[in-house]
Amino acid sequence: MSGTPFPARSGDVADHDRGRSGRPPRRTAAARRRHRIGLAGRYATLVLMLVVMLGPIVWQFLTSVRGRTENVYDGVLPAQPTLDNYVRVAESFPLLQYAGNTLTVAALAVTSNMLFAAMGGYALSRASWKGRQVVFTVLVATLMFPFESVMISMFLTVREMGLVDTLIGVWLPGAVSVLNIMIMRAAFLAVPREVEEAAVLDGAGEWTRFTRVFLPAAKGALAVVCITSFMGAWDDFLWPLLVLTNSDHYTLQLGLKTLAGTTTVNDQRLVAAGAMAALVPMMLLFFALQRFFFKGVGEGAVKT
Repeated sequence: MSGTPFPARSGDVADHDRGRSGRPPRRTAAARRRHRIGLAGRYATLVLMLVVMLGPIVWQFLTSVRGRTENVYDGVLPAQPTLDNYVRVAESFPLLQYAGNTLTVAALAVTSNMLFAAMGGYALSRASWKGRQVVFTVLVATLMFPFESVMISMFLTVREMGLVDTLIGVWLPGAVSVLNIMIMRAAFLAVPREVEEAAVLDGAGEWTRFTRVFLPAAKGALAVVCITSFMGAWDDFLWPLLVLTNSDHYTLQLGLKTLAGTTTVNDQRLVAAGAMAALVPMMLLFFALQRFFFKGVGEGAVKT
């Protein structure tokens, strides 16, 4: 029967290109050379990024273990590595007290952000109530305002509440972040509707669905909130500088600034040792939660 032949299917074309042996066609020498050049370029870019990101940290660590008689800029590796600088830092200023103050603020920030961000994200994603879209729009709009634009009004509010020069005053403005609410909202939206409907059919109430269904499904997003909240509170310098006046309440960043500006302890080795001591808790937290962190980043990218 004559007629227009059927168009070849993509699989047939692929089989034809592969040849009788079923193997893909071999690349030409020029194609292989271009592939190797592109692969080398990608690896070179990754190595450059690694050097740029880790270079300052490695240099800070090498500076912190140099001996007293060594020049800070004399070579890359220390000739007489020692941990004496860390002991001198602990003796030069109350490192443990400042670290304890910072840890208190960071623990409060992590707890409040995980609680309120999860509740806010659930309310904006799954709960049905009038004005939800308006509140969501207002919250997103607040992300456009930098901290410096509301810093004065926040300080006046904290002062009227009598929380100046207290750790509660340092923690309160960061009790919950709008960005963390958006992260939790995206994670909750990624939970299939069928899972929620099955919980409703089983008789689960609102609070039960929130704690037993949505929170376990958003563990990765909670890890992201935990890490970002801890890092924000641990690294904060400007707000504690405005609120705190008594050195007994100083956070670690303020203490390091005091250490760096003290004329009697003007030693780059000590400053580097103090900076490394401040970096260790963040590194430990990230390494402990990195598996959940990268999972949470993927959850937040599913739906917004």
